[in-house]
Amino acid sequence: MSQLSYKGYIGSICFSKPDGVYWGEIIGITDSISYEGETVELLKEDFEYSVDDYLEFCKEVGKEPQKTSFTVNLSPELYNMATLNAHQKGLPLNLFVENAIRNNIAAHQ
Repeated sequence: MSQLSYKGYIGSICFSKPDGVYWGEIIGITDSISYEGETVELLKEDFEYSVDDYLEFCKEVGKEPQKTSFTVNLSPELYNMATLNAHQKGLPLNLFVENAIRNNIAAHQ
C-alpha cells in the first residue's frame, strides 16, 4: 500500500524513522490536512478521522470542501488536436485526456 483512499481523498504514507511513526497528508488539495499513527492500521484510522473531521468542519463553517481536481493548460495547437481526436472517437475531451493519461501510466508500469 503506497497511498490511502477514503471518500474521494487520497493520502500519502510516509515513515519517520527518528520518530518511529507513520505520517501523511491529503494530496491534491490546497487545504493542509495531516495525520499519523504508530502502525499502518492506526495511520489509516487517523487518515479517515481527519477526512471526516475536515468534512464536518467545512459543513459547520459553510465552506465547500475541496476535492481533488486537475487542470491542464495546453498550447492552442495541442488543444485543437486533442479536441479533434476526441470528437473523432465520439468522446468528451475530459474522457479523452483521462484515457490518454491512463494509457501512458499503464505503459510505464
